[in-house]
Amino acid sequence: MVPGHVISLYRKRLGSERGWIKKDWGGKLRVALVYPHVYRVGMSSLGFQWVYHLFNLRDEVVAERAFLPDGHEMSLYRQARSPLLSLESQRPLKDFHLIAFSLSFENDYPNILTILELAGLDPESSQRGAAFHLVAAGGILTFLNPEPVSRVFDFFAVGEAESQIPQMIDVLYDGVQQGVAKEELVEALVEKIPSIYVPARFEVEYGENGTITGWRSRYSGMAPKVKVAKCNPASMEIPYSPIKSPEIEFSEMLLLELGRGCGRGCRFCAAGFVYRPPRFHDDTKIRKFISEKDGKGIRWGLVSSAVSDFPHLDEMGQFILDQGCSFSISSLRADSVSDRLLEKIKSAGQRTITLAPEAGSSRMREVINKKLETEVILNAVRQVAQAGDLNLRLYFLIGLPTETQEDIEAIYDLVKVIKHNMVKIGAPRGRVSRIRLSINCFVPKAFTPFQWFSLEHIDLLKDKQKWLKKMLVKEGGIQVSFDVPKWAYVQTLLSMGDRRVGRILSLVHKYGGDWKKALRYSELNPDFYVYRPKDLQEILPWDFLDHGIRKSFLVNEYNRALEGKLTPSCKPNKCTACGVCPMV
Repeated sequence: MVPGHVISLYRKRLGSERGWIKKDWGGKLRVALVYPHVYRVGMSSLGFQWVYHLFNLRDEVVAERAFLPDGHEMSLYRQARSPLLSLESQRPLKDFHLIAFSLSFENDYPNILTILELAGLDPESSQRGAAFHLVAAGGILTFLNPEPVSRVFDFFAVGEAESQIPQMIDVLYDGVQQGVAKEELVEALVEKIPSIYVPARFEVEYGENGTITGWRSRYSGMAPKVKVAKCNPASMEIPYSPIKSPEIEFSEMLLLELGRGCGRGCRFCAAGFVYRPPRFHDDTKIRKFISEKDGKGIRWGLVSSAVSDFPHLDEMGQFILDQGCSFSISSLRADSVSDRLLEKIKSAGQRTITLAPEAGSSRMREVINKKLETEVILNAVRQVAQAGDLNLRLYFLIGLPTETQEDIEAIYDLVKVIKHNMVKIGAPRGRVSRIRLSINCFVPKAFTPFQWFSLEHIDLLKDKQKWLKKMLVKEGGIQVSFDVPKWAYVQTLLSMGDRRVGRILSLVHKYGGDWKKALRYSELNPDFYVYRPKDLQEILPWDFLDHGIRKSFLVNEYNRALEGKLTPSCKPNKCTACGVCPMV
């Protein structure tokens, strides 16, 4: 039974959106694009919106969206015992040829199983049989470590979407028209697209100590590694968010990608390694795109892993203002802050500047390769204070490798000096800018030099949080938020886990999202993945993926971190240190 209240809700939602696409279904490849979280979260994702645009560019494709139902919406589905519906046509997901998930956050993994259950599909690929429902995934997590959810998906599209989607459509459309069997269609995808990863084609072998000893191919002639797809910005459209919705957090904003990747080489940051080499879209091309967009008054959200490194960012800001539009920037590097740029940001209506020192001590910033001196950070803070009418948000990490209590105390000391500078400059003017801190737990990520480190024990993380909270409250005038260490534990389990972690996810689903109960009844010891430092020679669950980065480079960066040595920023096509760029 299809719930009428859900259909009414979806039609009302579509009525408030601008930019969505409705197509006739006749003779088309039917694609359901699924974000494993609620609507307001999924529609805030530039990647998800952009893939929707890319699929619907093709006349032979109808691509529609689906999301995890929120509380009220979920209760309507449960009461009606209805299968999950797509947003645009309100059809069951089972009516689509391809159900493609966008994976951005590990803690969303349990939602994938919930969505498939609501759709009337078995959460395990091997149990879905020959029925023609291909279930696939893309997004950054697929080219970090897809193994914990490898039992769920028929295939992963590994890497950047633009270079995979056209070929994927060609293969799937032709196969559907010809009535090709599901298994043959997957084989055709692997043959045509080197970045397609089919977990069922590999068998993982484990040693007595629980670590991986190797992979065994179930088919002859297979490539030993899966090549991660990457794009050349010169040959692609500029990604933007084509749909506006009043339900999302930044409802008035269109997201616009300035570039991908970051060359700074912070050793904890996955985006700084898996998106190498860092690439920016051509300045002239961006200006042309903005000027051709209909209507003034558009607020552009400028997106990149390293917005500050975009050449002539302040000139781009002025250009947007001259078009009768405004803009917003998520964060700035302290060494890129200038009076001129801050004036543009103020003129655009933005009222908060975000900086990410990450660590309080110079020693710790050298360990993580954050090339910022304390005085550079303080100079940026003073410029923000002098600009007036701008608040300050600061990001820090705790639980970083080699961290000591002195490093935690250095966070407090740095924040205290920052506050002193803000008050000294702001008080005579009658307004002291607000300071907000976001202090998060370090979680190791694949393909970074810190992938061999473990999460710091939850009890120690809690102690550090308590100490910082006590000292910052005593200082006064500072808002501070912490993430929850137990969720850092879960994220580490899903970031560092191998295929066997999929069993824990199944238990989480079985127990209605109760992680504590699932971990208690799991036959696997989750601490093996979370608290165990890995040997540098160990085969890691994600080693079958080929980003072009030499593992020896990551090992060298790991050792330089322990030595507290800085490494220069990436220089695309001018060096071959990491292995991504060809010989120059």
